[in-house]
Amino acid sequence: MGRTKYETIFRNLKMKIEADEYEYQSILPSERELIQEYDCSRNTVRRALAQLAELGYVQAINGIGVRVIYKEADKASFVIGGIESFEETARRNMLNSTTEVVLFTEVIADAHIARRTGFAEGTELYYIQRVRKLDGKPCILDINMFDKEKVPGLTEAIAQKSIYDYIENELGMEIAMSKRRMTVERVSPADEKYLSLGDYNCLAVVTGQTYNGMGLMFEYTQSRHVPEYFCFMDTATRKKA
Repeated sequence: MGRTKYETIFRNLKMKIEADEYEYQSILPSERELIQEYDCSRNTVRRALAQLAELGYVQAINGIGVRVIYKEADKASFVIGGIESFEETARRNMLNSTTEVVLFTEVIADAHIARRTGFAEGTELYYIQRVRKLDGKPCILDINMFDKEKVPGLTEAIAQKSIYDYIENELGMEIAMSKRRMTVERVSPADEKYLSLGDYNCLAVVTGQTYNGMGLMFEYTQSRHVPEYFCFMDTATRKKA
């Protein structure tokens, strides 16, 4: 199953905004123009624009249109409000990225893993450790666990590229929502082994549980970031009481 129409429009508009085809503070084409350009319904366009707004790329303004509010950050920024793969984030920040799989194995969730991750005891999991490099510098250690039943057929070769691309385009599964927690933790022996830490003795750690379109958890991830390359961004709106 391929991407839905609104996802295609969302990704295309997002790419154009990031490439400055639609510049910061400019107004996007009208809904009618976008409907004609993408040959789709009004609801489809509105859904794509709503997703861009959730990520802080655009803001709808009554009587004016949809304004571009995306502005590139100075550091590699990982968006809290959206779900991006490492490769997508690197492309958005115009950085060269590579991935090294340092461990690919299978485990069964025991009581300790179940408490830590949220998977049920007895769940068969892929357990993967990957070192992420930006411009050749090892700056992120990703520790992933995937439910084998929900994400079948994972291989080390897929993990070397993009697991999310495999999930969406090969398995046809929707990646719908992720719950995340951010902490600062002391450097571990694994961090010292794989990452370029410099003088840092702590890391920014993002722990997440990711759910598919049926509301079922299929992934647990812990991403351990060297502070030099860490800049999480979010877009918040104030809601009236």
